[in-house]
Amino acid sequence: MLPLYGGSLPIGRYCASALRQLGHLVEVFEAPDFYPSYKALQGLKVGTDRLQYLENSYLQVLSQAVLSKVETFEPDLVLAQAQAPLSIQALKRLKRDGVATAMWFVEDFRLFTYWKGFAPHYDIFAVIQREPFLEELKDIGVSNALYLPLAAHPEVHKPLELSAAERRRFGSDVSFMGAGYANRRVAFRELIRHDFKLWGTDWDGDTVLAPFVQMGGARMSSEDCVRIFNATRVNINLHSSVQAKELVTNGDFMNPRTFEIAACRAFQLVDRRGLMPAAFAEDDLATFASMEELQDKIRHYLEHGEEREAIAARGQARVLREHTYAARMQTLLDFTAQRLPGWPRPRARAQAAEGLTPELAADIEVLLDRLALPADTSFEDLVWSIRQQQGRLGELEAAVLFLDEWRKLYNKREG
Repeated sequence: MLPLYGGSLPIGRYCASALRQLGHLVEVFEAPDFYPSYKALQGLKVGTDRLQYLENSYLQVLSQAVLSKVETFEPDLVLAQAQAPLSIQALKRLKRDGVATAMWFVEDFRLFTYWKGFAPHYDIFAVIQREPFLEELKDIGVSNALYLPLAAHPEVHKPLELSAAERRRFGSDVSFMGAGYANRRVAFRELIRHDFKLWGTDWDGDTVLAPFVQMGGARMSSEDCVRIFNATRVNINLHSSVQAKELVTNGDFMNPRTFEIAACRAFQLVDRRGLMPAAFAEDDLATFASMEELQDKIRHYLEHGEEREAIAARGQARVLREHTYAARMQTLLDFTAQRLPGWPRPRARAQAAEGLTPELAADIEVLLDRLALPADTSFEDLVWSIRQQQGRLGELEAAVLFLDEWRKLYNKREG
């Protein structure tokens, strides 16, 4: 289940893709489709209390849409990201119906504290920080909490052969891709003596950095981010902070860029983090702990291309071996199976053509082939695949959906 908006939106898409890679059927709730109308509520020029009421009511409608989707798809697990429009009432309904739920909370728990209200209502709560977060979750009754750091998606984050035009557009000696948090605004004023480019949002209002901001401060697509990483000689990866006094915070969790840049076999200078030694060997990444060290290392690595390439290769190998979204999703599923007795629930999954006349079975086999499904596909999975198709249904496809609805109605009456 995707969030309405925000930085965790690409992560949700990577999770869905990774689960498909692992062989699972995945239905995505496209919450971003509803974001423009949600945002439009702010243009009504009503009072703050009324606007809050309307926004909450809208989110309740989206929660009901999620429940309807669950009723149709009948998933083994509903996986949500930060900013996902899933209300506490909806979570209670899913628990009552025996549908397992998990959230991957990819935010800093100290800065974004809304987890306190939602975490107890999820069956599984995955986080990107360890202590004291895990202990605080236990204190509010969350026993199934899992440390699950971020990752890269090699289908997207990979080395690229860039054209000369792409290298001119996206390349520089030094660059940063990300939002203009307070510590970065101050820190990057020390980098403007280099061939330096700034990419991303929230850099407006800074007259010193304005000449270095690319594309008018537009939000960059995942594909363009990868081009930037590949085209830059030294990618700066300074973790965010809302405090401008401490530029290098030496915090705990690692942001997505730590894994994404490495997966591209691109070179980065990243500030040292408390959880980094458990994820990377010391020579997998080039790190810094102060602005002085950052400046020294920028000069050093700009002059030593072979060292850059060797470090980048080691970082990529580590990420591909241990830090992909497929690996994270498998960890999440294994943890869920361990912590939730009887999960996933066994299903009676007869093959799609089982028990049919030879003529109808032959038609079903043709349909399976057209949908690129294996011969042993279950009836439930055939129904799901048909529902994903665009355009007008054929007679056989319509008959399969009609039979599915009849079976559901019959089972309810029998129950």
